[in-house]
Amino acid sequence: MNTTDRSSFLAKQHTIIVKVGSRVLSAADGGLDLHRIDNLAEQLSWLSGTGKQVVLVSSGAVAAGMGKLGLKKRPADIARLQAVASVGQAHLIQAYEKKLSQLGHHAAQVLLTADDLDDRKRYLNVRNTLQALVDLGAIPIINENDSVSVDELLTTFGDNDRLAAMVAGLFTRPALIILSDVEGVYDQNPNAPDAGRPTPPTVLPTIEQVDESTLQLASGTAASKATSISKGGMLSKLKAAQFVTRSGSPVIIASGRTDNVLIRLMQGETLGTFFLPQSRGLSPRKRWIGFTAQVSGAIHCDAGATQAIKTQGPSLLAIGIATIQGSFEKGDVVSICDEHGREFARGLTNYDDRELKQICGLRSEAIAQVLGHCPYEEVIHRDNITLM
Repeated sequence: MNTTDRSSFLAKQHTIIVKVGSRVLSAADGGLDLHRIDNLAEQLSWLSGTGKQVVLVSSGAVAAGMGKLGLKKRPADIARLQAVASVGQAHLIQAYEKKLSQLGHHAAQVLLTADDLDDRKRYLNVRNTLQALVDLGAIPIINENDSVSVDELLTTFGDNDRLAAMVAGLFTRPALIILSDVEGVYDQNPNAPDAGRPTPPTVLPTIEQVDESTLQLASGTAASKATSISKGGMLSKLKAAQFVTRSGSPVIIASGRTDNVLIRLMQGETLGTFFLPQSRGLSPRKRWIGFTAQVSGAIHCDAGATQAIKTQGPSLLAIGIATIQGSFEKGDVVSICDEHGREFARGLTNYDDRELKQICGLRSEAIAQVLGHCPYEEVIHRDNITLM
């Protein structure tokens, strides 16, 4: 791929989603690197001036809070971690607003939990709000609401790479640029003891499709592991790229420490790793089903139903279901698994788990005899299935 190809891909996208990690924004003392935030704000302003809608997903609240409070180590307990994030988020948004306002823009703070995007109505409300903000010329700065979300309540995104991918799914024709502390995706672990033998590790300029072999590039590498400051890693970035490219949009992973990296990327310079979009993108509804909504349970299919859904794309019928796992209601998103328990799709179920346990393995015409009615022939309609 030459530089013209990159710039032509990016030129076609209406919205640029930029995700920046904590380690990019952290200074040597653990606090915020205000110079880098100023430079990032200047680049976002430049992007907006080209006519693009610009959205920033920014980590850094915990790092900012640690700096403000004089902490050298990320707190281990949830309450203290949330308190540090609360202090840091105020400092973080002030830093962005100070510079952006000098450039004629305003920073719009948007804090989200997974629940905000799990519910379809709230998901649409978030999308409408973000669209209104960019229409007004503001630059939304999104972060996970660390002060209220906890793992035990299953309301966290897990990392801001996943959150950025979910935000990209809210827009039509987005591009996602992930700014990390590494140059891109390497063909081998650059920190391994035998790195460089027989050939030195190099950044892959282009990845055509994110598959299992691509994900293996992050397996066990130092770059894939979270640190005391950040939660994500290369694996989470690759999974985010997998979702966004399957949705039909391009992704770039590049170093946020490179001078004017966003400007240079938009101008087509070969920096970082460019992920090609897949030719047939998912609809917004299928993006929400497959990646954004939380899963409530699982349906295990027999071999015939698994093969048919993977290759032909039909609806899932009761006769193809072997077992049911978990508790869920009609309209919930469930995992669709093969006979070995491996998830290969997700979908919106027309029946709750209690009804499905009674009708699994039955032909559609027998459903009414068992339940007393047959509201749907399909357990999950093909329009509500997203292959994973």
